[in-house]
Amino acid sequence: MPDVLTLREAATYLRLSERTLYDLARARRVPAAQLGGKWLFPRSRLEAWLAAQADAAPPLSPPPILAGSHDPLLDWAVRQSGCGLALRAGGSLDGLAALAAGEAIAAGAHLLDPDSGAFNEPATRDLLAGRGVVGITWAWREQGLLVAPGNPMALAGVTDLARPGLRVIGRQPRAGSHILLGHLLAEAGVRLAQVGFLPAPALAEDEVAAAVAEGRADAGFGIRAEAAARGLDFVPLIRERFDLIMERRQYFGAPLQTLLAFARSAPFHERAARMGGYDVAANGAVAFSL
Repeated sequence: MPDVLTLREAATYLRLSERTLYDLARARRVPAAQLGGKWLFPRSRLEAWLAAQADAAPPLSPPPILAGSHDPLLDWAVRQSGCGLALRAGGSLDGLAALAAGEAIAAGAHLLDPDSGAFNEPATRDLLAGRGVVGITWAWREQGLLVAPGNPMALAGVTDLARPGLRVIGRQPRAGSHILLGHLLAEAGVRLAQVGFLPAPALAEDEVAAAVAEGRADAGFGIRAEAAARGLDFVPLIRERFDLIMERRQYFGAPLQTLLAFARSAPFHERAARMGGYDVAANGAVAFSL
């Protein structure tokens, strides 16, 4: 094996997908260097990093934190259920990283794997292999373009985001919505660099809607529920599955059982219907088990 590995060689060595390793390298979570636009990995430092990860056991009792992706229905249910969970909103990948580090008992995620078309399981397998993890379906959500009332720019699809002069509010790179949008653009033959993103990304779904509603952006990529909450028009593009991911032992704990029990109640289903864009028929079902 060479002393310096390419992205593909390093991903094979670590048994990770190239996409996951790329995200870890960009976040400076693995020893890597970017030269000439390519990521390179010193093998000796990579071996030392891997050994350190094996030695670093997570805390026996993670704090009662629900990390990861932002979802307004989940936010409301956590408050109303009295489950005692604290929310640490961030990107889907950050949520899985927090779960792996023992900094949370569960993570919300909606990560599409473009190779298999599966949601969340491939990324979870990469980051939490051997941890006895289960993914519980929270909801299916409609993702699409959030635009001003009446859709004055007449946006009809993801390729329209590349129009010259169009101001688009984006999400942080480790957010599930950013990853999903990148996949949809790539399928349509559009590069992320062709989209006129505003300099500062939105860090949550409601911030996307706020930017469009306040006229700071002409469009954003997000969920129907936030468009409805702000009186915006919505151009549907894809349905996605949002899961709660946790170690199996945490599934049986009081905080998550309280939250999931509340999600079976009539007030929860009524709230989901009012918000719009949610399909909660499979809420509480096991999406995958690793």
